[in-house]
Amino acid sequence: MAKRRPSAAEQHRRAVATYVAAGGEESVQRVITAIGSLSRKLDQWYARQLADLGVTAGEWAVIAALAKADGALTPSHLADLTNVAPSSMTHRLDKLAERGLVERTPDPENRTRILVGLTSPGWEFFSLAIRGSDVVESDVLQDLSDAERGELARLLEVVIARLDDVEA
Repeated sequence: MAKRRPSAAEQHRRAVATYVAAGGEESVQRVITAIGSLSRKLDQWYARQLADLGVTAGEWAVIAALAKADGALTPSHLADLTNVAPSSMTHRLDKLAERGLVERTPDPENRTRILVGLTSPGWEFFSLAIRGSDVVESDVLQDLSDAERGELARLLEVVIARLDDVEA
C-alpha cells in the first residue's frame, strides 16, 4: 500500500516543530516556514503554467521585468534584474524577439546602446499569464475575507520593507 503523503498543513507543523526543537522561536518559525512553503508551492504551479504557455522561467522573468518597468530597459539592466549573465540575456532576448514578445530598438540618446521593450503581443502574453495565475492565487486566498486579505498584505508589506535593513 502506498504511503499517504502528509498534507501541506502537516508538513508545516512538522517543520516548525523541528526548527523550534533546534532552538528557533516558534512565532518566527511559523511565519517564515509558512512563507517559504507558500512560495515553493506557488513556484511549482507557476512552472507548470509557464511550461503550458511555452516559456521558461528565465524568459518569464524578462517579460515580467519589462512589464513592471517604466519604459524600455537595456539588456544589461535586464540581466541585473533577473540575475543572469549578459550572454544568457542575449539568448533569452533572441528567443523572445523571435516570438514577437519583445523588440530591440536603438537608444535615441546613445546610438551604441539598445533598448528592449514589450511589444503589444508581449503585453497581451503577460496579461494572459497574470489572469491565469490570478485564478490559482485567488483559490489559495479564498478562505480569507477581503479585510483579512488586506491585513495580511499590509503585514507582509511591513516585513518586506524590513528586508533592506537585514544583512544576510
